[in-house]
Amino acid sequence: MEQVTVKVYGESIQVPAGTTLLELAKRFEEREEHAIVLAYLDGKLCELFKEVTDQCEVQFLTLADEIGFSSYKRSTTLLMLKAIDDVMEHSKDFQVRIMYSLGNGYYCEMEGLPEGMSEDLLFSIKRRMKELVWADIPIRKESVSTDVAMRRFAAQGMVDKVHLFQYRRVSAANLYSIEEYEDYHYGYMVPSTGYIKCFDLILYSAGFVLQMPAMEEPETLAPFEPRKKLFRVLKESEDWSTMLGVDTVGALNDVIADGGIGDLMLVQEALQEKKIAEIAERIEREGKKVVLIAGPSSSGKTTFSHRLSIQLRAHGMHPHPIALDDYFVNRVDTPKDASGKYDFECIEAIDRKQFNEDLTRLLAGEMVELPRFNFHTGVREYKGDFKQLNSGDVLVIEGIHGLNPKMTEQLPDNSKFKIYISALTSLNIDQHNRISTTDGRLIRRIVRDARTRGNSAQDTIGMWSSVRRGEERNIFPYQEEADIMFNSALIYELSVIKQYAEPLLFAISHDTPEYLEAKRLLKFLDYFLGVSGEAVPNNSILREFIGGSSFKV
Repeated sequence: MEQVTVKVYGESIQVPAGTTLLELAKRFEEREEHAIVLAYLDGKLCELFKEVTDQCEVQFLTLADEIGFSSYKRSTTLLMLKAIDDVMEHSKDFQVRIMYSLGNGYYCEMEGLPEGMSEDLLFSIKRRMKELVWADIPIRKESVSTDVAMRRFAAQGMVDKVHLFQYRRVSAANLYSIEEYEDYHYGYMVPSTGYIKCFDLILYSAGFVLQMPAMEEPETLAPFEPRKKLFRVLKESEDWSTMLGVDTVGALNDVIADGGIGDLMLVQEALQEKKIAEIAERIEREGKKVVLIAGPSSSGKTTFSHRLSIQLRAHGMHPHPIALDDYFVNRVDTPKDASGKYDFECIEAIDRKQFNEDLTRLLAGEMVELPRFNFHTGVREYKGDFKQLNSGDVLVIEGIHGLNPKMTEQLPDNSKFKIYISALTSLNIDQHNRISTTDGRLIRRIVRDARTRGNSAQDTIGMWSSVRRGEERNIFPYQEEADIMFNSALIYELSVIKQYAEPLLFAISHDTPEYLEAKRLLKFLDYFLGVSGEAVPNNSILREFIGGSSFKV
């Protein structure tokens, strides 16, 4: 039998031609702390059923790698859908909707249940999932023409997938199956059901949560922690999508193809403006003097602050913006991370003592000179920016630590109004494939950084994991501290922003570490029909990223 040379973990070995990556993975699995689920074959991402037929180099990916862990979550979803199909005896009267992320899980609902979801039904589904795991059934992949895929989806009553593929320019689709159950999923899968050992189903609201582990501990299931405020804003956004008749990419593409995108933009923007006005009215009614705004990167905090300030003025108040960044300690005093680099995202990088003193004096009616941080020299400066609060004045403070209680620990709680803002997309690719909120924010940032900072898409992608770590540490733990949450995602935005993002992503060279992520994002954006940005209102949050804003952003 022909032998080929494969380089694995830095050593070259001889294996028979046709050996699968799965067979290689089992040979080396003891070298990894976590299960091997995917591999790079000469730098190309592959599933483990792929065979080696020539000299090559293989790098394995485990559940502790972001791409590998994403495949685990995707495969768990497929397993759940298969189990539901079995328990419901393949009935087409029921539709499962995977709606949005909640902590380490997905909130799901089953449409068509006469008496709603119950503990007994959920137990039966979970028991079936475990049976499928114990059986260790291969997860099969089949590439079929787009037309064939559409016919199969239509026969299964998956109308959302039919709509999605009507607008696909590719000629083929990859379908995944467990036994006879078949579905389309965006991204790669683990080799078999036996890999999916850690999950739970938890009854919640009108549906249930598919709970999964965190990537940091992929074999340990963390307890489900309800996030009531986050769920409330996600549900509100879902209601908006339902009202507009646009809850999937296929439905959005239908609106674009029918010429209705202009009206959709105006209604979506009006809904956001109405929400901002309601927030301003509540601040005025409750007599708050300090508004704290925080959220993860590329959430549109700056534009939101401007629009909120306008609404506060419309309610007879006088807003004064203050940026937490102006209270950075001098650069030489900034703490450093484990790699020896300045950690500008830790709360210790802010002079909390001075910030609290200044705000306490302002609330007491005193005149205070506010600082400005010089990002070129790395020094906090004072240049005569004096401020004194009068009746009706309110401070609008924006910064990543705004919701951390330590940031404003010396201020009276009854003076503060905390707002958490994030781009929490309610639009899904189809009913079984979510659009990651993180992907939406990354694409926003790629476009904005190229326009305002001259950063390449490669630069932005390269630093994104560091940004995410900072968010996990400094922002997400405090989101439930907010008095209100605001969703800055726009249903139509990815159809607009793709025109700006695609050239930047195509510019990333094939031989760079960021290329695979750029390729993935390009495939994702290909689901959307493109729309010109000319009709986007000048005060839209989207303008903060594509340019042309009526605010200084």
